[in-house]
Amino acid sequence: MQKKNKVNCFANTVTVCVQFIEARRRLRRGRIRAGEVSVNTTVMRGITLLGLLLTTAAANSQSQDISGIWQRDPDPNADGVDYPPPPGGPPPFKQPFAARYRAIIQQRDLAHQQGKQLADDPSARCAPEGMPTLMGGTYDLEILQSSHDVVVLAEFLTQTRRIFLNEPLPPPADISPSYAGYSVGRWEGDTLVVQTAGVREKVQFMHMPHSMQMRITERIRRIPGDRLEDRVTIEDPGVFTRPYTFTFGYKRDAGYHILENICDNNRYQSNGREMTLKTQP
Repeated sequence: MQKKNKVNCFANTVTVCVQFIEARRRLRRGRIRAGEVSVNTTVMRGITLLGLLLTTAAANSQSQDISGIWQRDPDPNADGVDYPPPPGGPPPFKQPFAARYRAIIQQRDLAHQQGKQLADDPSARCAPEGMPTLMGGTYDLEILQSSHDVVVLAEFLTQTRRIFLNEPLPPPADISPSYAGYSVGRWEGDTLVVQTAGVREKVQFMHMPHSMQMRITERIRRIPGDRLEDRVTIEDPGVFTRPYTFTFGYKRDAGYHILENICDNNRYQSNGREMTLKTQP
């Protein structure tokens, strides 16, 4: 009894694959004679095709590998900048969110001039940054991959984000609000397309307000120079007049080790508007 042939035939190459399989069977049975040039040509076509398929599969596997340790580049806090501008330019807020945003930025800048932090600043409260800030921090990120998920480990505050692959985004009622939200992803060629929902309203990206209807779409891929890019689109029709888009860039930080980074939440005290160090008079 012959064993089942294990050659994979893709939809657009079924005919050639079938011809190749039949030719190989005839070769084994000794039915190919010296004058059967057409069959020999089929064999060569089949061998060439299989080689191309294997090469393509290897290339796809490499392009879909975003694992490793990545450092934000360019560094938004270079040259001592504490509060860089939003990466996508001014956010397209509707009213009254536009006025609220301007007011909080003015309060933040005034507090900064006085050496203080606002009470709702996540870093002052030692709260997780959440999405999408987690992907844009100046501390390194480590990305781990498996067949069913992609895990992002952020060194700052030892944050963890999980992206579940090849499953639909649950209905909003089934998502418990969290700092990083609930993320699902799928590969489109060399690009990991990720959708995130369920980010808590108190989790703000650069002090930008949002609603529970916010959806974040990311397109993460390797680019030349051993670099990574994350093209982010934030949609929140009740808050934004249009989708807000920007890109995070990264360079590989080979040899770096992600370590524990715990925030000391007893350093600051709040008066309801500002945070000050307890050691200050």
